[in-house]
Amino acid sequence: MKNVKKGWKEIPIGGVILEAGNASNYNTGDWRSQRPIWDEEKCIHCLLCYVYCPDASIDMEEEKMIGINYFYCKGCGICADICPKDAIELIPETKAIEAETKISERSG
Repeated sequence: MKNVKKGWKEIPIGGVILEAGNASNYNTGDWRSQRPIWDEEKCIHCLLCYVYCPDASIDMEEEKMIGINYFYCKGCGICADICPKDAIELIPETKAIEAETKISERSG
């Protein structure tokens, strides 16, 4: 069998956005390779992370940051980069999952 290269017209369509603004319907955080970890003790609630986050993944309440929504966070690192107090640190997603697994094993 001869290996024939396909042109762009023969390649099946992957992801399709059929309507604008539908990202909130999907768990876009699934492809994250880095996870931002928020240190509440260091945070001064300047909300620069909220302003710069392209995915609106910074949760806030009464003008204070209260956490990160990992359902939508893609791990781009903008929040960690922009934070003036280094209150957000990026760690590999695999390490975060390992830590969560150890915690759940201890409590379960």
